[in-house]
Amino acid sequence: MADQLIDETDREILELLREDARRTLGDIGARVTLSTAAVKRRIDRMQENGVIVGYTVQIDHAKLGWGIEAFTELRFTGTTKVGEIVRTTTRMPEAQAVFTIAGDPDALVWLRVRDMGHLQQTIDEIRRHHQVTGTKTLMVLDSWTRGQQWPQTDDA
Repeated sequence: MADQLIDETDREILELLREDARRTLGDIGARVTLSTAAVKRRIDRMQENGVIVGYTVQIDHAKLGWGIEAFTELRFTGTTKVGEIVRTTTRMPEAQAVFTIAGDPDALVWLRVRDMGHLQQTIDEIRRHHQVTGTKTLMVLDSWTRGQQWPQTDDA
């Protein structure tokens, strides 16, 4: 459905905004060969149609003391409703995202913590939930996200 709402120029505008949401309309217009007013109309239309749902900032969590990331697989009793699976962790400040998935496991939780002791406390808290039957945690060594510049290293 979204493909019907946008064209190739809209896709270029979205990519430019994804790279830097603070980019000026004039800069976007110059890159896609449209006037500032035309870019504004397109962005407004994509917001009205729900293609653009918000703007955000990227934070260096390590500088704030929350530099460890992990993904925890969660398994639940067979009678657990999807909404309850999500509610298990969404109230926790350590939970960055919860993905309910088909098959085994039932959910994948992206966690951000201060240190290994904090991770252990967080996993223990999740395990105390009466419908959680098992967990498996995977530590993040490094990451890449679309739109994020890959850090230059000596072994690159």
